[in-house]
Amino acid sequence: MKYMLLIYGSEDCWTEDERRECMIESMAISKELESQGKLIASAPLHSVQTATSVRVRSDRQEITDGPFAETTEQLGGYYIIDVDNLDEAIAISARLPPAKKGTVEIRPIFPLPE
Repeated sequence: MKYMLLIYGSEDCWTEDERRECMIESMAISKELESQGKLIASAPLHSVQTATSVRVRSDRQEITDGPFAETTEQLGGYYIIDVDNLDEAIAISARLPPAKKGTVEIRPIFPLPE
């Protein structure tokens, strides 16, 4: 089953050294999952300050800078994995360094019809 792991956290909770170590550890986990055929994709995201939000209301586009919600935790990256079950997705999520300072949300991916 395919799952998306959404990485949330406060952008200011990491020192530069911690961020670098987090990236190194996360890349090692990604390589391990890839070697097992369980990783589809993963990537960190640029700061929320670089975001653009689009809404369409009454057939009009509303474009704003930044995220659509005011929160302390922002979406900072993602993994798309293909594993046997939710328990395995939880085990992988718990290993990810951002889980120690933020949240890893696990969402099943709907399969699209051919």
